[in-house]
Amino acid sequence: MITISDTTPIHYLIILERAEILPKIFGEIIIPEAVAEEMMHPKAPPEVRNWIASPPEWVHIRSPRNIYLPTLKGLGKGEIAAIALAIEEQADAVLMDDREAIREGKSLNLNIFTTLSVLEIAAIQNLLNFEEVLEELSETSFRMPPDEIKKEYLRRESERRSLQ
Repeated sequence: MITISDTTPIHYLIILERAEILPKIFGEIIIPEAVAEEMMHPKAPPEVRNWIASPPEWVHIRSPRNIYLPTLKGLGKGEIAAIALAIEEQADAVLMDDREAIREGKSLNLNIFTTLSVLEIAAIQNLLNFEEVLEELSETSFRMPPDEIKKEYLRRESERRSLQ
């Protein structure tokens, strides 16, 4: 499975000390060079900078050959690189949270997974407790989705638990 990650999902999984769920769900992860640079920014949390300075063996850093995509104006460098690399690599999955980037990715027929959807998949695979991690995530600087979306994730989690 070819999976490309933008900055936000991997950033917050590192903060939550849950990055190890990624290879269990997706196998190897490709991070564009622009995303790695964002993760090394001096304002990035130390744990994120340390992680990307010595990434695990399941992470590969690669730059897209062509980043000229006229429809992607207004997106950040990491998002543009992630989408461009996903197109070049014919990725099976793209991890990203930016609403505009998600909209653009979906318009290009990319299979997008957000941080919350990755956490939900991990919960389905019994890799973590969704409600617990969602609470931890809400205590970070992560931009939580509107309440109705959060409630929908929690409703599905409750249904899954009742079926077990």
